[in-house]
Amino acid sequence: MRLNSGSPDFDNEATGDDEHMYEDAAMAANGSISTKTAVPPTVVRNAKAADAVAATADTDSTGTDDLPDRHRETEADPSRGPATAIATGVRDGSLIATRVVAEAVARISAVNRKAKVFSVVRAEQAVAEATALERGADLDVLPLAGVPVAIESGIPIEGAGDPAAAADHSLVRRLRAAGAVVVGLAAVTELGLWGTTGADRRIRNPWNTARGAGGASGAAVAAGLVPVAHGCDGLGSVRGAAACCGVFGIKPGRHTVPAEFGSDAWSGMAENGVLATTVGDAALALSVLAARPDLAEVDPPSRLRIGLAVDPPSRFFRVDRHWTAAARTAAAVAAAAGHLVEPAVLPYGNALLSVYLRRLNAAALAEAEHRRHTRRCPGLGRFVQRLGLVRPAQIDRVEARLLEFFDHYDVVITPTLAAAPPTVRAWFPGGWLACVRFSPFTPLWNLVGWPAVSVPMGMHPVVGTPVAAQLAGPPGSESTLLRLSAQLETAHPWQRTAP
Repeated sequence: MRLNSGSPDFDNEATGDDEHMYEDAAMAANGSISTKTAVPPTVVRNAKAADAVAATADTDSTGTDDLPDRHRETEADPSRGPATAIATGVRDGSLIATRVVAEAVARISAVNRKAKVFSVVRAEQAVAEATALERGADLDVLPLAGVPVAIESGIPIEGAGDPAAAADHSLVRRLRAAGAVVVGLAAVTELGLWGTTGADRRIRNPWNTARGAGGASGAAVAAGLVPVAHGCDGLGSVRGAAACCGVFGIKPGRHTVPAEFGSDAWSGMAENGVLATTVGDAALALSVLAARPDLAEVDPPSRLRIGLAVDPPSRFFRVDRHWTAAARTAAAVAAAAGHLVEPAVLPYGNALLSVYLRRLNAAALAEAEHRRHTRRCPGLGRFVQRLGLVRPAQIDRVEARLLEFFDHYDVVITPTLAAAPPTVRAWFPGGWLACVRFSPFTPLWNLVGWPAVSVPMGMHPVVGTPVAAQLAGPPGSESTLLRLSAQLETAHPWQRTAP
C-alpha cells in the first residue's frame, strides 16, 4: 500500500536564515562551524571544561565541500547514532565519549542561535561529565555509555533551569547511572498546553521549516542533534512530535516510568516517554527509565490480533487521507508479517470531553501570569472544579469499554494525527478545539493511562512532512508494542533523520 504522490504545495513562511538553521548542525559537527561561534542563548557554565568543548569540536575539522552528501555522512557516522551504536563504540573504545558529546553540543549550539530548540544547553557541564564517564571503572557495562540525551524542560536537573533545580529527577538519575549524558533541556510551550510554542519560541520542523515540529524534543531528534530525547506526554505530545518529525515515540502506561509531576499534575494524564530515531534506541532508553531490562528486547512478537480503527472519535473531525493511509500501511505491513488484522471501531464514547475537562482542571493549578491565550484556561478550570465536573467514574466507563474491546484484540492501529503539522506561527489558531482536531487519536490513551506509540509510515506528498501510525494496547503491553514496532521498522524502514 503506497501513498499517492503529488507536487509539494508549501505554505512557506520560512525565509532567509530559517531555511538553513538545521544545516548549521551538520556544519558544526564536521567543523565548519565551531562551538566558539555557535553560542546558545542559555548556557550552564563550567569553566574547567570550556576549553574541552571548543578543542574537541574543532579536532579533525573538514570543509563542507568534502561532504557532497551530508545526510549519507550522518547516517554512516556512528557518533551521530543510533544510540545503541554510540554506546557500543564507547564501551569498546572505538568512540570517545567526550568527542561524541562535544560534537552534539556543537550541533545544538549552531541550531539554537536561530531555532531555540533548547531552553538550556549544558555545553561545558556535559563535556565535563563525559570526561568523568570515560574514567569510570564501569564504562564497559553501561547500556547508554556516552549517549547524548535531551530532557524536556520542567524535569529537574541539578543546577539547570530557571530557577536552578537542587537535585535531579529520578529519571535523570537513572539515565546518568546508565551512562547517558544530558546535553540540554528541550523547550516546551506555555504550561505545556498548546500545539505550538509562544511568540518568542517557534519550533520549526526539520523536514519543512515552514511547518511546526509538534514539540522541541521531536525536532531535536529528527534534526540529528541527539539520538534520544525524553518527552512528557500529556495529551499525546510525545507521539504528536514523533509523528510530525518522522521519529519513533512511546508513551508508556501509568507507573511504568517515574512521573513525580505532583499528585494533581495534568489530572493524572501525563507520562514520561521517549523519542528516538529507531525503535531499538527507544526501547533501550525506556528500559533504563523503567528499570526493566526486558523492555530493551525487540525480537518479533508472536502472532497478534490487531484492530485497524481509522475512524476519528467524532464524526465532526476530519482526517487527512494521507494520515489514514499511514494507518492502513502499518496494518498491511503487520498483516504481511503474519498477524491477524481486521477493521475495528474503538469505543471512544465521550472520552474527549473527559479529557478536555481534566485539561482545564490541570490548568487551574497554574497561578503565574501568562499570555492571554493561556490565561483563560485557569479560570475555566476553576469553574470546572466548582461544578465537580471531573469525576473518576468518567474514566471507569471509558476503561470498561476498552477492556471489552481488547478481549478481542492485542493491539489497535490508528492514525497518529489527523492533519499535517500547521504552519509555524505564534499560537495554534482556534485554541484547544483546533489542537483536538489536529490530534484526536492520542488523548484517549492519556485518559486511561495505557501505553501507545507512534511509528513513521512515509511522507505526506503535499506538505513534505512525515506521516505516522499509532499503536496502542492494554496495560502492560509496552513490550508487545515495541516488538511490533521494531518488526514494522524492519519491513518498512524510515529515514532516521531529516536530510
